[in-house]
Amino acid sequence: MRKIYSGQKPRSRAALSARLIAALAVILCVFFAISPAKAAAECAAGKSACIAMERQTQTVLHEYNADARLPMASTTKIMTALIICEDCDLDRVVTVPDEAVGAEGSSIYLKKGEKIDIRDLLYGLMLRSGNDAAAALAIIHSGSISAFAQEMNARARILGAMNTNFKNPSGLPDDEHYTTARDLCKIACAAMGNADFRQIVGTKSWHGKYRSYANKNKLLYNYEGATGIKTGYTVKAGRCLVSSALRDGMETVCVVLNEPDMYNKSYSVLDECFKNFELAENGGDKLFICGGELCRAEGFKVVIKRGVPAVFKCVPMPQDGDCAGELQIYQQNNLIFSTKLYSIGIV
Repeated sequence: MRKIYSGQKPRSRAALSARLIAALAVILCVFFAISPAKAAAECAAGKSACIAMERQTQTVLHEYNADARLPMASTTKIMTALIICEDCDLDRVVTVPDEAVGAEGSSIYLKKGEKIDIRDLLYGLMLRSGNDAAAALAIIHSGSISAFAQEMNARARILGAMNTNFKNPSGLPDDEHYTTARDLCKIACAAMGNADFRQIVGTKSWHGKYRSYANKNKLLYNYEGATGIKTGYTVKAGRCLVSSALRDGMETVCVVLNEPDMYNKSYSVLDECFKNFELAENGGDKLFICGGELCRAEGFKVVIKRGVPAVFKCVPMPQDGDCAGELQIYQQNNLIFSTKLYSIGIV
């Protein structure tokens, strides 16, 4: 078929994309009464990402775009709080550093020279998302925000978060401040293993010695079994939520980044995970026969699909000390877990 030439130069894809974004910006302005610049920025914010893991084993239960590097807004504060919980005396009374007063963005309105304990700063950090609390804690811990960011990056590497870079303790926009859903989920899983952190993010309201707060995280009020963790939002990062819930002995941690309907998306993913998976545990008391020897495995936990038979295989291996072989667990012919078997005697 012959092409008809209109006399106009064809527009490039980039030009068409720019026009589409501009049109969407105008539509958003009409319906939501926001500025064209802000609407265009939100339209062009980029891809969303999601991952859910069982907390103790960090088994991935659901994911998409989990390795895309994205800004994470105030979910950054999960790492900030974990470091403080691990390193500091939470009952220590401190003087608010001058640099923390009047911090940009969300605030607990710290005053110059104010006395407050670290515990109340932490609750203000996680329940009210105080950027001033983040700055104060960073300076109290490391002497400066930049030094604390270096510590955040070092801890991230220890936790296996290799595609994350922190530039500040609060999540304020910076082109070099990013993570992935997978990395952030690893950090959150580790953080929920800390008793102080866990108590803080699961608290709906706090009445401390110096401050009182109500938690802004709607998940705690609306989702059965919710245990935390942290919300976040900037125009650049979009709406972000790290959530966790415990049902039937399995705790699931879910991360959504740049997800406009962050709560309902998280509810849906968590529901799917609890419907399809469960956590099985062997306390080390079960015995297995492997190559004619009576063996035991060290205690372990494994995530299995609900309604799918689990097949256990004992595979003899060349003797290596007390190790007589390997216990392998399969579902639908897929190896989902393996561990060493140790001989305790001849059958």
